[in-house]
Amino acid sequence: MTAGNMRTYDTGLYPEIEPYETGMLDVGDGHQIYYERVGTPGAKPAVFLHGGPGGGMAPSHRRQWNPAKYDVLLFDQRGCGRSLPFAEIEHNDTWRIVADIEALRKMCGHDAWQVFGGSWGATLSLAYAQAHPERTTEIILRGVFLARQKEKGWLYRFGASEIMAEQWDEFTGLIPDDERDDLVKAYYTRLTSDDEATRLEAAKQWSLWEGTVATLLPNEGLLEEFADPSKAVPFARICARFFLEDFFLEEGQLLRDMDKIRHIPGIIVQGRHDICTPPRSAWEVKKAWPEAQFWVVDDAGHSASEPGIIDGLVRATDRFADQ
Repeated sequence: MTAGNMRTYDTGLYPEIEPYETGMLDVGDGHQIYYERVGTPGAKPAVFLHGGPGGGMAPSHRRQWNPAKYDVLLFDQRGCGRSLPFAEIEHNDTWRIVADIEALRKMCGHDAWQVFGGSWGATLSLAYAQAHPERTTEIILRGVFLARQKEKGWLYRFGASEIMAEQWDEFTGLIPDDERDDLVKAYYTRLTSDDEATRLEAAKQWSLWEGTVATLLPNEGLLEEFADPSKAVPFARICARFFLEDFFLEEGQLLRDMDKIRHIPGIIVQGRHDICTPPRSAWEVKKAWPEAQFWVVDDAGHSASEPGIIDGLVRATDRFADQ
């Protein structure tokens, strides 16, 4: 499928839905994971992996699957949303979250499930599927981020800065000139400061920068949401920590290990004008995984809330609904 025949965007989100089950799962290390399940118990299993790291769930995320045909588990990853402790960065890394996904699968009693994730959720989807290919029935990715040095540099050194120039100046304006050679480290220092005002301002600016690069057109409602401390604090703290630690992955690891999942059906939905995670990474995944379908949306950016991206993601889950 190409952008040319997706532009009518006849496919929207399914109607609003409430979970049929919610709960907290103790995963050790002092962490408790909030989860919810939507759809039809016993139907086709799927798991939703949100972005960030540290982004958390939203009610709209429940609506990307046909509830009559799917049994979907959504959860707030360590430290964010309603998971506890709030904004915790200790014992919080990629491979512990992969283990959490497995613990949730076992809790549900599923042999395997569809793995669905966007942005950091796409990174995590690939990490999980490569670690547990036998537990993965399909993979749906949006806005692919492979956590390599060039992708991290694009966001926090040079790249996105040249497109969102005035927003970049606002983002870097919080940091003195002599610390701007490593913005992630400078922000992390402030995000972990003992001074609450310092932490809150750093969290706000980090989160606003991420919100700015998320959409093709300005979205004031989204930016207000990103500036809310309940979202900004865990998002910025956890995200900065993961960037500092290279996302706990070897350089190029996810692309290197694509052979482990080539037998798994997959669909990649990618905005052509994605400033946050440009299409190059998604295309490299497609080349390493030629069996996957690659759907480009020519009039979309990064956000899962944009009409063309919604259309692609719901079409993807519909395509797999009866498999």
